[in-house]
Amino acid sequence: MEFGALIKFYRTQRGMTQTELAKGICSVPHLSKIENNSKEANEATVSLLLSRLHINFKEIEEKEELIQNLLQQLGEKINFYLKDKADEVYQKLQEIEDIIPFSTYIHLYELYKYRYLLFKGLLDEAEWQKDLLFKQKKNFSQHEEYLFSYFNAVCLIIKGHYKAADEILEALYNDPSNERSNADFFYHRAFVKGSLEQSGHAIHFGKVALQLFMNEHNFFRILHTLMMLGINYTHSNIYEEAEDSFRHLIRNAELLNEEKLLPQIYHNMGYLQNKRNKPKDALDYYEKSLALQPIKNQHYLVTLYSIGEIQYSLNEVAKAKESLQVVSSLAKELGVKKYRLLADFYLFHIISPDKAFKYLEAKVIPHLEGTKEHNNDLTRFYKMLSDFYRQQGSYLEAVNYLNKII
Repeated sequence: MEFGALIKFYRTQRGMTQTELAKGICSVPHLSKIENNSKEANEATVSLLLSRLHINFKEIEEKEELIQNLLQQLGEKINFYLKDKADEVYQKLQEIEDIIPFSTYIHLYELYKYRYLLFKGLLDEAEWQKDLLFKQKKNFSQHEEYLFSYFNAVCLIIKGHYKAADEILEALYNDPSNERSNADFFYHRAFVKGSLEQSGHAIHFGKVALQLFMNEHNFFRILHTLMMLGINYTHSNIYEEAEDSFRHLIRNAELLNEEKLLPQIYHNMGYLQNKRNKPKDALDYYEKSLALQPIKNQHYLVTLYSIGEIQYSLNEVAKAKESLQVVSSLAKELGVKKYRLLADFYLFHIISPDKAFKYLEAKVIPHLEGTKEHNNDLTRFYKMLSDFYRQQGSYLEAVNYLNKII
């Protein structure tokens, strides 16, 4: 505890002069040195000064311990994804915020405040907190520097800047002086790798995170990690492992009444079944997902588009048209260009395949290539265009799109 700063804070708060506080305890110059931390005071002197300010020395020490415990609890609640409990702990820290700047945990408190704001999705406040921490960075301990870098990576992940986040996490991982047993760290490493379409790395780090979460009996994070592993197994064509992950997820999400997670699980299971050339099974899971989702959000849009695409592949033209018209309209309303373009491509295809492929080549492909985030979609559409041109006898164009796949 920074007793000098604490004494000065309460002395000025109570309207006392240094002379009034020091009288009979120590000299005024000595008190000035204590308050400015230029000279250490012995425990007896500090105790007398605090007593005159009506502050109990033992209570101060207990508050130091309380701050430490609350910060530890806040980190744990965030790690276990217990939002209400994290709010309760954060509120307790707020109630003693006036004393924290005088403790040895001032930087840790500000760091965990940053993490809490990210956890709550309060990005504007988190950015302000990051700027504040950056100014204090030169005073950080090694552990505090690690936390600041790690939390910055989490911030970048939330904002979708995966490459920048990956660079930070890579540097932290390769520094042997940093802790290596943090489950949340490995989860974020796996999440970033998956987002960068590096499924092999995502599976590796995801397995490490899963084992560490299992060691902690951290059930919610086990579910999150299984979801991520299932997705990356699917992308890597490891279908049996993917299905095992999703089936395990469905059982446990239903037991834990995880209504927010179940639509995502059903959607990803649908995607897996579609990749396994089981369109009817895929449709069943997609419809289960859609039934649990609120209308007029992007997740609903993606699932409905997936349904429309499968209906089209099953030659259920009337159903596909109905689904894709809703997708096109909703995508326009939400400002999601990709799904408006994709839905319109299939709607054009129902009327005129020639017109549809011209639209695909002129509008859809340039958009997907420009965003550089849709390799799987591009590969599929390159193949469709290649087949279309081959059937038309335009072999040069067919080979051109085939080469893009390779």
